[in-house]
Amino acid sequence: MSPAPLLSIIVVAYKSRDEIGACLSSLPTTLDGRSVEIVVVDNSPGDGAGAIVQREFSWVRYIAAEENLGFGRANNLGFAAADERAEFVLLLNPDTVCNAAAIAHCVARLEADAHIGLISPKLVLADGTMDLACRRSIPNLWDGFCRASGLAASFPRVATFAGYNLTHLPENGTYEVGAINGAFMMGPRAVFAAVAAGAKMPVETGAVGLKKNADSKPAAESERPKPARASGTGPTGTPRAGVFDEQFFMYGDDLDLCIRVARAGWKIIYDGRVAITHVKGVSVAKEYAAMSRAIFDANRDVYLKHFNPHDSTLVRWKYTLAFGAWKRIARLRARWRGSRQVRPG
Repeated sequence: MSPAPLLSIIVVAYKSRDEIGACLSSLPTTLDGRSVEIVVVDNSPGDGAGAIVQREFSWVRYIAAEENLGFGRANNLGFAAADERAEFVLLLNPDTVCNAAAIAHCVARLEADAHIGLISPKLVLADGTMDLACRRSIPNLWDGFCRASGLAASFPRVATFAGYNLTHLPENGTYEVGAINGAFMMGPRAVFAAVAAGAKMPVETGAVGLKKNADSKPAAESERPKPARASGTGPTGTPRAGVFDEQFFMYGDDLDLCIRVARAGWKIIYDGRVAITHVKGVSVAKEYAAMSRAIFDANRDVYLKHFNPHDSTLVRWKYTLAFGAWKRIARLRARWRGSRQVRPG
């Protein structure tokens, strides 16, 4: 039997022919003298990405899906196919370009602190600016209003207005956050497995609650969404399955996972001392109309799942109206800018 890999990297590809080569070329095949396993799940076989993987990256395990499974379901497939002996798992988008130093740094953080459930480095866009979605709070309605209205962009260093993307905190620092981006989510395999099973952090490890960074703007109790009671189903009654909740086809699944990991007792950590590149919005630009709607609808459903435990009609209408207004404003602003990239984060 071959030695156990230190890290499994799972990449879900969708119309990724133009990005997959650079992504896979940037990944190390060994860390600390141990192997790194790479699994690619192709949600759009036949578009050319699979041929590139099989021709140029023979060491990568390639899985062609029979249909577009969606982000969460395809990641669950990759997680199930990966070597269960690996100590750590990295869920990675194909539109990223990594480096061994950043990956090794994140692995070392996980090895040093058993309280960390998920970690992300700084994600840098192609133009050199920070991808703001790589560190976020779990926002309340005020945070969302500031993000949608442009107040957060106008006053990025003011905590009162910058609670969504935490832009008042140092980019090159490291601290606990509410959520990180699904483009790069690394954690111990045991944590992913525990959260998938609905388990919590062992008592002897120590409990860590869901919270915003201590330097972030505290919200009034009446404004902050209340945690939902533990449940095995989402708002539609769909059972959870695997690491990601498969009721979310695309988008919202990373936020949902972060909430579940934190509620199970582990910390979500942003570490801006290392960075990777994120060529963001490639899939959205290809199918803009459908995906720009799906982004906001999925995030609305995350809130209905976690912050409407009693399925209150009033709460349902509150989030439906709030995310509906946010979607319209964001799409109008994107159209005005001539952009084909739009998302809550």
